[in-house]
Amino acid sequence: MERQAFFWGHSKRYNDFPTYFRSKFQERVQKVSVDAGFTCPNRDGTKGKGGCSYCNNKTFKPSYCNLETSVTNQINQGVEFFARKYKSMRFLAYFQAYSSTYASLENLKELYEEALAHPKIVGLVIATRPDCLDHAVLDYFEELSKKFYVMVELGIESHLDSTLERINRGHTFQDSIIALEETRKHGINNCAHLILGLPGESKEDILEQSRTISKLPIDNLKLHQLQIHKGTVLEKQYYQSPNEFNLFKVEEYIDLVVDYLELLNPAIVVERFISQAPPELLVAPRWGLKNFEFVAKVEKRLNERKTWQGRWFEKD
Repeated sequence: MERQAFFWGHSKRYNDFPTYFRSKFQERVQKVSVDAGFTCPNRDGTKGKGGCSYCNNKTFKPSYCNLETSVTNQINQGVEFFARKYKSMRFLAYFQAYSSTYASLENLKELYEEALAHPKIVGLVIATRPDCLDHAVLDYFEELSKKFYVMVELGIESHLDSTLERINRGHTFQDSIIALEETRKHGINNCAHLILGLPGESKEDILEQSRTISKLPIDNLKLHQLQIHKGTVLEKQYYQSPNEFNLFKVEEYIDLVVDYLELLNPAIVVERFISQAPPELLVAPRWGLKNFEFVAKVEKRLNERKTWQGRWFEKD
């Protein structure tokens, strides 16, 4: 196969997010995180208590995100942070913490539209759960999408209901399928978030996940390796029963990602392969790699194996 003949139209061996993103915007665009004080239905008692067993929101919340600071002030601080490197750029307001559609539509509109009123903001990225998207919210996002870039990032995490129950997600995989189908019907960009290596899942389960999600209407994909974070239920479980956890070594995970990519629908844009938690909050595994360093290793392995995303993808 000639490299220029890849489905996504360029020579990289997978459908990468940076190239896709540059094609969407005429200027450099960066996400800037916002914490608007949301919670989750598996925290407040609606579906459960305690939240997901792996979750510590501090691991992905920038220092400028503060519940005592307004949406506008958080955006200003984020913009100032990135402006030190890049003088001319625009931003997407990234409502990342907890389930960022878990409130009344009136409250959501107030928060989102405060963000969109900022002169540097050109759109929204909204992280939420598959079971926190009702028709009123979807209709609202559809209208916003006519004027702004809108991406809904769905925490799917696993395709196995047994795993979802084990990690206290409080929703099923069928909920994820419905949410993906509804975002597609409403013309809203979506991103599926999945964790590789959750307790009880084998390599075969993980590769079957790639086949399964490849049949769904997914635009973008975020893959994260399982990490054990301090202050979580998973940390307690890890210390109690470490043999129940398969925490990948770097080289092992690189090969798993390449195997996963080979089965993945080539139309899905891959946004990332790993997560990075602050060292003071990370229990294991400690790889000491930045995201760009890991990406380089995956690209090198794809070249070594002379393979590419979708090589073994089977279209129905």
